[in-house]
Amino acid sequence: MSGLIRRLKEFARTPQGQRAVASARRAAADPRTRAKARGLLGRLRGRR
Repeated sequence: MSGLIRRLKEFARTPQGQRAVASARRAAADPRTRAKARGLLGRLRGRR
């Protein structure tokens, strides 16, 4: 598991990773996107 986290950290330092992080932050700030994510997580949790 630590290998996965290490690779994610390395990716986040790259220019492409920085763009992905910025895009995710913009999406997280949008209330509609938050509601969609909350609904999706609720459905996924309900299946377990």
